[in-house]
Amino acid sequence: MTIKEVQDNIIEEFSLFDDWMDKYNLLIDLGKELPVIDPKYKIKDFLIEGCQSKVWLHPEYDGKLITFTADSDAIITRGIVALLIKVLSNRSPGEIISTDLYFIDKIGLRQNLSPTRSNGLLSMVRQMKLYAMAYNAKNKYGN
Repeated sequence: MTIKEVQDNIIEEFSLFDDWMDKYNLLIDLGKELPVIDPKYKIKDFLIEGCQSKVWLHPEYDGKLITFTADSDAIITRGIVALLIKVLSNRSPGEIISTDLYFIDKIGLRQNLSPTRSNGLLSMVRQMKLYAMAYNAKNKYGN
């Protein structure tokens, strides 16, 4: 499935609900489905700066695709990172770098988060793109 198709599916899934409490419940359910991150990655090196709650994000790169695993100590935030992983995991660095994450605004996520959670969302996106840029540079220049 392409990144666009995954985002469109998310938009469709969230459009089934009019009330934001129902959408928060969907986020919580997505967070519960997030595969457990290996405890060895729940360290400061993988902690995302700028999030109110603790969010650990670990990239795994096989030379072609980046796979992300993550966890959070907050249930809504865990759901948010699960959405980002659904869209960006198992993608090439170039795909991740160039992707416009339009689903965030289409489902009203940014507008319905507290300012600190919204900043955390941006921090998660930025960190995923930074990992992709680092792997992309590694591919280009070696090392």
